[in-house]
Amino acid sequence: MTPVTERDVRLLRDAIGPLRDREQIAARLLDSSAKHSFDPDKELDWGSPPEDGTWHWPPELVSLYDTPLWRRMSEEQRLDLSRHEAASLASLGIWFEIILMQLLVRHIYDRPVTSDHVRYALTEIADECRHSMMFGRMIKWSGAPDYPVPRVHHNLARVLKTVSTTPGSFAATLLGEEILDWMQRLTFPDERVQPLVRGVTRIHVVEEARHVRYAREELRRQMVTAPRWERELTRLGCGEAARVFSVCFVNPRVYENVGLDRREAVAQVKASRHRAEVMQNGAKRLTDFFDDIGVLNGVGRRLWRSSGLLA
Repeated sequence: MTPVTERDVRLLRDAIGPLRDREQIAARLLDSSAKHSFDPDKELDWGSPPEDGTWHWPPELVSLYDTPLWRRMSEEQRLDLSRHEAASLASLGIWFEIILMQLLVRHIYDRPVTSDHVRYALTEIADECRHSMMFGRMIKWSGAPDYPVPRVHHNLARVLKTVSTTPGSFAATLLGEEILDWMQRLTFPDERVQPLVRGVTRIHVVEEARHVRYAREELRRQMVTAPRWERELTRLGCGEAARVFSVCFVNPRVYENVGLDRREAVAQVKASRHRAEVMQNGAKRLTDFFDDIGVLNGVGRRLWRSSGLLA
């Protein structure tokens, strides 16, 4: 296959419009990074203890919200469940960010080291290192345990990130970033939530906006220029990643750790219309984008529907 040059790409379009110049995008993102980057160790008051009677995650975003079990729980149990779910989501975020860093390194391995595109990728890797440390520190601050994903999915991700194509890597990146980003945008202005958690989510939202832009533009480019087999593999892999993501989103051990019956809690979460709407609303901006650029075609769409993230 003849390599696609930057000039060729400028002449190409997708359903959203003309593809943008890769170096111009990277230059803008580097400028934004210089102006709006944070050091969580210095920005946040890690010495402040958690406030009594305060949520660690907005109650409407807690998995059991508005279920029969939720209505039977004491307010203390509900608050504690929010603490454990915040720790579970932070653990999931660290897992995704470690995968993302490896995928970004693979993406730039054969690219010109002096380009702004590579320079921005390295800047994003540095961001993700800080985010992972920040999430880990938040878990420890909260007094909750960390919640690793199940071993089978941990090892499945090991395979997927090893064989992932370039468009598949950026599709998976967006899956890991955009749903949590939607939830965090609801969290950081919510005065019912612990101030430190709000600070963590604010930093993450500001810096992740750049990461999402970078991934979206690169995925658009790849879905136009990649060979057909690679685009088909991306649709299949992204659908499977959505299924794994939905299964791993909240570790079921959180229910046991607040004194609930694990099976009953999991069953009620699965039956909850409110929870389904939360997850689908969180994914909607992403699934609309994937639909526009052709990621949700064929088998991929069926896998996304089975994940519960696509209405």
